[in-house]
Amino acid sequence: MTLSFERFRRCTSSIFKRHGAAAIVLAIFAVGSMGAGRAQNGLASSAVSSVDEANPLVGTAPLDRPELIGNSPPPGEPLYSGMTSPGASLPQSATEATPVNLNVDLSYPAGVGMSYYYTNPTMIGFTGGGSTYGGRAAPMIMPVVGDWTVPPDYTQSYYDKASEKASPGYYAVDLATFHTRVELTATQRTSLMRFTFPASHRSNVILNLRRPDGDVEVVGDHTIRGVTKGGHLRDDSEGPWFVAEFSRPFTAFGTFRADRQHEGYGIGDADVQANRRAVSGSYAGAYVRFDTKAGEQVLVRVAHGHSADEAEQRLRDEDPDSNFERVHAQARAAWAQLFDRVEVTGGTPKQRMLFYSTLYHSFASPRLVARKGDHFVGEDGKVQVAAYDRYGPVPYWDTGRNQITLLMLLEPKVVQDIMRSELDRAREHGYMDTSFHGDHAVFLYDGAWQRGIPFDYAAAYEYLRKNATDPKGPRGYLAEYMKNGWISDIVPPGNPSPPYAGGKAGAATTLEYAWDDHALADVAQRLGKTDDAQMFLRRAANYRNVFDPSVGFVRGRTEDGKWISPFDPGEPYYNFMMKEASGWSTLWLVPHDVRGLANLLGGRDAFSAKLDAFFSTPYTAKGICRDCTGLIGQYVQGNQPDQQAAYLYAWSGQPWKTQALTRRILADMYGSDASGYAFPGMDDQGSTSSWYVLSAMGFYPVDPSSPDYIMGSPIFDRVRLHMGNGKIFEIVAQDNSATNMYIQSATLNGKPWNKPWFSHADIANGATLVLTMGPEPNKAWGADLRDAPPSMSAQ
Repeated sequence: MTLSFERFRRCTSSIFKRHGAAAIVLAIFAVGSMGAGRAQNGLASSAVSSVDEANPLVGTAPLDRPELIGNSPPPGEPLYSGMTSPGASLPQSATEATPVNLNVDLSYPAGVGMSYYYTNPTMIGFTGGGSTYGGRAAPMIMPVVGDWTVPPDYTQSYYDKASEKASPGYYAVDLATFHTRVELTATQRTSLMRFTFPASHRSNVILNLRRPDGDVEVVGDHTIRGVTKGGHLRDDSEGPWFVAEFSRPFTAFGTFRADRQHEGYGIGDADVQANRRAVSGSYAGAYVRFDTKAGEQVLVRVAHGHSADEAEQRLRDEDPDSNFERVHAQARAAWAQLFDRVEVTGGTPKQRMLFYSTLYHSFASPRLVARKGDHFVGEDGKVQVAAYDRYGPVPYWDTGRNQITLLMLLEPKVVQDIMRSELDRAREHGYMDTSFHGDHAVFLYDGAWQRGIPFDYAAAYEYLRKNATDPKGPRGYLAEYMKNGWISDIVPPGNPSPPYAGGKAGAATTLEYAWDDHALADVAQRLGKTDDAQMFLRRAANYRNVFDPSVGFVRGRTEDGKWISPFDPGEPYYNFMMKEASGWSTLWLVPHDVRGLANLLGGRDAFSAKLDAFFSTPYTAKGICRDCTGLIGQYVQGNQPDQQAAYLYAWSGQPWKTQALTRRILADMYGSDASGYAFPGMDDQGSTSSWYVLSAMGFYPVDPSSPDYIMGSPIFDRVRLHMGNGKIFEIVAQDNSATNMYIQSATLNGKPWNKPWFSHADIANGATLVLTMGPEPNKAWGADLRDAPPSMSAQ
């Protein structure tokens, strides 16, 4: 049975008028289950290997159902996709070989320098970039048969979507314009490209740097090397030099650069010279030519380094013979080893594809900067030799909410190296890393400690505490926060229509700092620092200072303490009061004290009613929030602030609503577009992907700094999670299907389990969670107040 959106809208509108928000939520849950295909109960997942289930093209497309995308995008812009890359890489790789079909040299068509947007019909090149891989990576490499133009006016080719293949560690596409096939694979620090040309006397490979300044040199008849001089060199932990080595000698060559002195443009305005070996300047590049027969192949292997010699040495170490099949097989094996640690049985083929594809993207960050013994550039700008596997910064505002927990489950030894990397960076520049908004490094350390991962937590605490107490540090507006217990906002002149990008996000920042402080209190208590623990615990209650009981929402305040007016909780104020979110979305940003938030809202029943209204109130914002897509009522799956909200019914005694909602989000927000590859907004280096992976398995870390997991509804009949400590956590969903989404009863290790959550200690030594599923909610299961998850507020 299916139900059209228009019919559903009319139906729910009538229900809302007669029975209110709670009733419409029931309708939403019911509609979400209609028309879904039945899971393949009792069947083996497939003869296909898990690594072959994954498709890196997932996340490269935007949602296309109007009811899911609200009023985004603004005129003249594309809708945000997951902004993932389908390129070839290894887990948390320092290097990626990726297709580029966005010319971000001329503009950022989707807000960030991503490399690929699924619907774009032409390819402009391929990069084998180091740590800056993506839309801005260098060098850009493009096979062109016949005429070509000087970048940034890249010679483009239509490409055959039917020929496009992506799998972990591999990408391939046919360039229809040039009758040339491109294949990409990668090692940890090198990229390998294979071009299969047609018969032509002018089979070219065009290579150029993509930044304002650099040098390129043609060496002999096999090699091009160069160095980037402009841009953010500190971001290039791989080094600014590159070496590109060809598998066969080229028959002709030359160099070029953009002529920045020329006014206007026209034929003859580019500086292109045949047989010139060296060039410097904007878009410095080289072209090489081959005389090919049909089907002849040219391979290009690329590496980066802090010198040309280091880049060449990396080529010798990791890719000594340009054997494409060997490198591809090694990359596939690396991913297979990881994927085989998460076995799923049942579900539909599409669900398994999405699961392993999102698991693939979950390992996009943090990036491996240097293996033990490798050279890298530290935060102090000095070249160092890694004493351990050194990782780049964790994007805490994004992956700190969920992906770091996934890493703790699967790769605790990697997490140790990540924590050590973060601590050493803090030693190099004086403060612990933050990321974009908030100060969430403490989630990593507190969460790891509570999951039994060994580390020198006292050393990390020194910098975590410094972040939280030094107004000169990376916590913005910290002095105001410490003095008042909240952060104010300045009302913009004329209070312009949202979104407003120039504010302090005072209300949201207060909430995030309070969350950080709660985790800091736990770390301090574990270290025996009682005074610190009490101080941070008091600060953890600061979220209450921006809750306005007169309207029932978190709300911004001016410097004198007055509530900012006018205030509309449905508007995405973006950086004014809130952060890339509305008042509705921001309200739930109290993961450390959900029970305390419920008390502010009037108690358990009022809290449930507010959640019901959240998921059913129509999205009618005037302001356009580019990040706000993937909508259910006011809920936004496409951005981080409220992604935990569907799980909060565990605190209100109605976990069956979480079960229905998470099933609906998994089905509607991922791969529901025409291509089957859409994400609800940006993946943000693995965050949105990790939400899918964890929720599809049936649980989620609402507060990653705690050891607790809130239960949802698994889409698979069986999940076997091979944890990093060698133990197995198994989830068995009996009688599971698309309609049988509700937990009727549960056992953990053979004993009855009535709590809608479990702690890491419950599964650390291996465990089997058995869920009996059914088509109607068991409203008694998990409903007892005593079975609710822990909160800072005891009651």
